[in-house]
Amino acid sequence: MNNAYIPYGIYWSTPFAKWQGSIAHLNSVRLAAVCGTKALQARGFPMPEIDLGVLGITNPQHGSFYGLPWLTGMMGLESVPGPTVQQACATSARVLQMAAQEIAAGSAQCALVVTADRCSNGPIVYYPDPTAPGGTGHTERWVLDNFSHDPHAGNAMVDTAENVAARFGIGAAEQGELTLMRFAQYQQALADDRAFQRRYMIEVPVTDSAFRRQSATLAADEGIFPTTAEGLSRLKPVKPGGTVTFGTQTHPADGNAGVIVTTRERARSVSTDQSIEIELLGFGQARVDKGHMPAAVAPAAKRALQAAGLGIDRVDAVKTHNPFAVNDLAFSRQTGFALEKMNNFGCSLIWGHPQAPTGLRSILELIEELVSRGGGVGLFSGCAAGDTGMAVVLRVGPARG
Repeated sequence: MNNAYIPYGIYWSTPFAKWQGSIAHLNSVRLAAVCGTKALQARGFPMPEIDLGVLGITNPQHGSFYGLPWLTGMMGLESVPGPTVQQACATSARVLQMAAQEIAAGSAQCALVVTADRCSNGPIVYYPDPTAPGGTGHTERWVLDNFSHDPHAGNAMVDTAENVAARFGIGAAEQGELTLMRFAQYQQALADDRAFQRRYMIEVPVTDSAFRRQSATLAADEGIFPTTAEGLSRLKPVKPGGTVTFGTQTHPADGNAGVIVTTRERARSVSTDQSIEIELLGFGQARVDKGHMPAAVAPAAKRALQAAGLGIDRVDAVKTHNPFAVNDLAFSRQTGFALEKMNNFGCSLIWGHPQAPTGLRSILELIEELVSRGGGVGLFSGCAAGDTGMAVVLRVGPARG
């Protein structure tokens, strides 16, 4: 990417809250502004250095037509411009790439990247159609209708998992075993009073919808399903004759996450640990056969690695957006990467999927895992609506020069 870096510690994610949970009533853009301001101030970050903002959001909120300028305005960054991006589950990787490209091109020096979404209380959109009988329009439940129907492929999200399971010979028992492994890995992040998560996770003030009176604090993930072999075995497939159950797929959630992307020199100057360097190496995207969304993770990863000039053998840690257990099983079959070396400390299969911030939280966890290992190369890859995928390669190591 040529001089696009993330300063260590200058990033954050909220806990993810269950669907219709503690923050279901809060506008996700306004909440992201509150959380982002709080996180940057707590880290002593010099806000005037920010000269670009990129907002990623998938589910519209009241006022989100104004997107990034509204967000930065609420954060006191009145002069900071930038785009608003919507690319479903690939939104995090896309906004990170856009910021990195701006830094590499020299058109920006310090970019604020924020991702925010709320699956709860999804908007209901009415599309007028004056040519229809009686002028009757069309109503769309933004979240539920799009989960259940791809207008191009003509299938539901869960159908894509079943198609990939059939292609790679992945059965229900194998999905259950993988889910148990991922649940156990998440427990590592909860050890020692959530020591791992506290490296990047901030608390969320839970207020009334007007953001005036605080009534509670969301300090940890909400809505994690206790997972046992016995419990998984009792669940029936979602689709008749299928293999995917409610236990081997993720759940909708709410939350936000953010990160600063800047030059190498600025990254070092604002990092909370100047001995650590985080370099963005490459990005990749892919699109696969209609109705085979989980299969897009591996080809996207391969293209990101190619852009970085690396092979999968050079990767020390992998994080995936895995809305289905099928995703990781297919990825391992396609790349040869060991399942047990992926998704240490947690993944979206377990802690949920608010759409835009899902991938960014994974990337922050990837960074912290590599820091705990003493450095290395990390790969994040995930699937997205429309049978697509997007991936990021980064390196964590000692500061050089």
